[in-house]
Amino acid sequence: MPATPHPRLSRLPRGLLSTSLLSLFAARAAHAESSVTVKNQSWQEDDKRIRVDSQYGQVDAELSPDARLKVMGLIDTIAGATPTGEKAAPGAPVPVSQMEDERKAWDANLSYQLPRINVTVGYGVSRESDYVSNGTSVNTVTDFNQKNTTLLLGWGHTDDRIMERFWARDRAKTGDDFVAGVTQLLSPRTSVTLNLSYGHVDGFLSDPYKIVSTTRLDLDPGTYYTPPENRPRVKDKGSLFLGLLRDFPGQDAALDASYRYYSDSFGIDAHTVQLKWVQRAGTHLVFEPLIRYHLQSAADFYYYDLDRAGVVTSYDPTFETGTGKGAFYSSDYRLSHLETLNVGLKASWIINPHFTVDAALERYFMHGLDGFTPTATYSDANVITFGLKLSR
Repeated sequence: MPATPHPRLSRLPRGLLSTSLLSLFAARAAHAESSVTVKNQSWQEDDKRIRVDSQYGQVDAELSPDARLKVMGLIDTIAGATPTGEKAAPGAPVPVSQMEDERKAWDANLSYQLPRINVTVGYGVSRESDYVSNGTSVNTVTDFNQKNTTLLLGWGHTDDRIMERFWARDRAKTGDDFVAGVTQLLSPRTSVTLNLSYGHVDGFLSDPYKIVSTTRLDLDPGTYYTPPENRPRVKDKGSLFLGLLRDFPGQDAALDASYRYYSDSFGIDAHTVQLKWVQRAGTHLVFEPLIRYHLQSAADFYYYDLDRAGVVTSYDPTFETGTGKGAFYSSDYRLSHLETLNVGLKASWIINPHFTVDAALERYFMHGLDGFTPTATYSDANVITFGLKLSR
């Protein structure tokens, strides 16, 4: 159980179940190798904020020349302090809440290669003390033009249950994601990818541990209080992904570049650019420097201070958040106008054809851009990853 009420951490860039939209981009033609992969990752925010330690394992097995099975297991331990959404008093630090939780997740994907179509079905479960998510997915990759062109079509569904301990009943949330994409080989060394996705989420979308700051205007005008945030019950989202893979055999290297545009009905528009260089150094070493930049606008209902924004609420001790009834408001900094920058380096040591060890260090920077959310609300972090892979 959580040590104290805490915000949900669904937006942390940590390992996520691949049975929703993420798995739809993962389909590839079957290959002969079977492998076992184990990784340990630590997400550590500055100033003793949130820390997430993750242990991850995956088995990728060839069942037959045409069938493959991937099974993944994940354990996250989460602890630290995170902003509650309450407005800081003049000269005081940003209010935070201490939290502690553990997440256990697994998923399985079964792929079958037909003459021209690869079909993958998946199922997975993620469990926290106050949150359970079940996901299913189906996707196909079809090749055309002598395998120089591939078409990706996919669907993923999630069915979630939120179980905040102070509630009389649980809340539900469901989501469906669809993706269609084309990958085209332009030359033996270059390929490009275009993916379009759409998602629809319905149900309890508020964060049960986030609050906002305002003053009463009814029985006791001027009294300060902190009601829970209130988000809409429906969100539609869409994205466009452009990717470029370019091999440079003379340098024994490759470039992986991508751009993603995202937009949703909350009012958030986001742009993400990523560049990764894969460089071989001799027979046994591979280095992968990476840089990723993300810029997003604020949600239409993001307010750091409801009074300042002119949003009127009335004190109601029976108020229930997330019902879909306005007004809508949130002070969750993850919905604000912000930018992030990731810079990192991964090194892999190929000890022999069957054994690889890797390590990665990434620095994550977050910066608010609205001019009124306190700078201290945002936090930078280090991401440290170690892994090994056994294959045959």
